[in-house]
Amino acid sequence: MDQWGSARRGGRFELSAEHENFRDSVRAFAEREVAPHVAGWDREHHFPVELVAKMGDLGLFGLVVPEKFGGAGGDFTSLCVAIEELGRVDQSVGITLSAGVGLGINPILTFGDDAQKERWLPDLVAGRTLAAFGLTEPGAGSDAGGTRTRARREGEDWVLNGAKQFITNSGTPVTSVVSVTARHEDGSISTFLVPSGTAGFTAGPAYDKLGWRISDTHPLTLDDVRVPAGNLLGVQGRGFHQFLAILDDGRIAISALALGLARACLELSLRYAGERQTFGRPIGSRQAVAFSLADLATAIEAARLLTYRAAALKDEGAPAKVVKQAAAMAKLFSSEAAVDATRAATQVFGGYGFMEEYPVARFYRDAKILEIGEGTSEVQRLVISRGLGLDVE
Repeated sequence: MDQWGSARRGGRFELSAEHENFRDSVRAFAEREVAPHVAGWDREHHFPVELVAKMGDLGLFGLVVPEKFGGAGGDFTSLCVAIEELGRVDQSVGITLSAGVGLGINPILTFGDDAQKERWLPDLVAGRTLAAFGLTEPGAGSDAGGTRTRARREGEDWVLNGAKQFITNSGTPVTSVVSVTARHEDGSISTFLVPSGTAGFTAGPAYDKLGWRISDTHPLTLDDVRVPAGNLLGVQGRGFHQFLAILDDGRIAISALALGLARACLELSLRYAGERQTFGRPIGSRQAVAFSLADLATAIEAARLLTYRAAALKDEGAPAKVVKQAAAMAKLFSSEAAVDATRAATQVFGGYGFMEEYPVARFYRDAKILEIGEGTSEVQRLVISRGLGLDVE
């Protein structure tokens, strides 16, 4: 094993045999349960609740959760493998898993007390329910510290007022709880567990999105929402630090999601380039096509190395600042490579790439959000610059 915790065979970086066997099982699941339906789901903006339960049965939501809560007690790398393989078939399904674990389960697992874990985790791990993380607001996106949702203490309750937007998995029929950040009078921020169905807690109509049409995304309104004092997640006033840690993990997961998309674009393009004939020869024999796919293959290999190096650092328990830098680099490179991959694939397919009946059109729509969610590319460059010791604003 090398310093990053991943095997090197013959001088090449490779995941373990166990990871690759797990990849095969997730790929078979995605090809069987997702691929035949994804075009229709995307066209109808349909969130497949039944698929969540099947993902739970496969153990995907419990990969990083201890066995006592029904999980597998596995590593973060395994979660990235699963997200990559689901994202190779459909990005919306990939983000459902990524957000379900990273933004739904992870805050409770990392910061919750025993009672909170015992109440929420078993159903979340089994895929019977989903959880969400309410961070982004109309005036607090990249500037997440600008949270305006308010929390005040009244007796044995916390009373929450505010609004959240772009919250994944927040309005499904099986959404059970949302972790919501809110500001105290002293300016500090805490996180609160708000169960679905709580009076005053409302999910607005689902967004009509450019991409990720299968994924569930809603705005949330909190109007004098009362939750018990015991629904405070972790230490009061530590919400800002909590979500920064959660975002680091999420950036690695988004990098894996982007990697899956880029791989799909390359695989589809190679197949088409070998079949499509112009002037008596496959278009893959033309340098313009061949060289663009060579560049794409190179970018995919770089994205793969960055993604799984960051995941290995997370699994090893590397210092937080090291993981933060690796996560930002992986997310920045992989997301931008994915956008480039869809552009290249659409060009290879020509007019067919502009038609919704071909997967590359869906991937083209899905890709752009990868450069925005979990921190924009500009935010990643800011994080990386500061990690280099530059005092940049």
